[in-house]
Amino acid sequence: MKLLKFVFLGLMFLALNFALLALQRRESDDRELLPTNSQEKAEWVFARYHYDSAAGFGGFGGYRRWAADYPRSDRQFVLGVRRLTRLDTRPIEQVVEANSEDIYDWPWIFVEDAGSWRITPPQAQRLRDYLLKGGFLVLDDSHGDFEWQTLIEGVNMILPGRPIEDLPDGDEIFHVLYDLNANDRFQVPGTRFLWGGRTYSADMQVPKWRGIRDDQGRIMVAIWHNSDVGDAWEWADDPRYPTEFADLAVRLGVNYIVYAMPHYVFDRLKGWRL
Repeated sequence: MKLLKFVFLGLMFLALNFALLALQRRESDDRELLPTNSQEKAEWVFARYHYDSAAGFGGFGGYRRWAADYPRSDRQFVLGVRRLTRLDTRPIEQVVEANSEDIYDWPWIFVEDAGSWRITPPQAQRLRDYLLKGGFLVLDDSHGDFEWQTLIEGVNMILPGRPIEDLPDGDEIFHVLYDLNANDRFQVPGTRFLWGGRTYSADMQVPKWRGIRDDQGRIMVAIWHNSDVGDAWEWADDPRYPTEFADLAVRLGVNYIVYAMPHYVFDRLKGWRL
């Protein structure tokens, strides 16, 4: 029995080491893609919001949730934007600090895993000013009722009293470049659900395409709930990741950019990097 116990512990140790080596390899690969941020001027830049996590730093599920899929997700999606549109697009993403005035410099800001964010009152005020001056915010990768409530807490601080709606099939945002009808907007799964062993609970199974509008009826906050679009961008070049999910993720992202860019008067925002 003792021998079997030692054999089992040895196998567990080897498995753990292989897992750590794989993770280290992945992180090393990501570091090779750095540096991030750039002074290069462009019409459109992928800006990623760096927030504090509701779960706290250093704890499981809370550490660097803002940076999930980063930077591969950002850069692979940018490749798609450069190939599929005529937007002058910077090849390097921008990390936008929640407490920085630089937030006003970017016409489109992406928030990963907004079901884990924590927003302070000053950060909420800054985001509110940004949105009401013409900015556009995308919230991705929230799943289930618990994460939705965390997301909503932040949204209600930023835009108190603004209704969140399920976007209708005929909304312009789904048809500006690609026609994405109801049958085309299926759930985009993250890899943790595809091959990571996690299963969808009942409140995670139906994808929701939601938004908040400004006083002119234009969408200024877009929400992809019960989908992980950023993960699909990250794994789009991996043969294990199904093509239909990667294709939809790219088309969704491109549509949202094309919708946002002409709808807002850029000179209302200070310091555009154009």
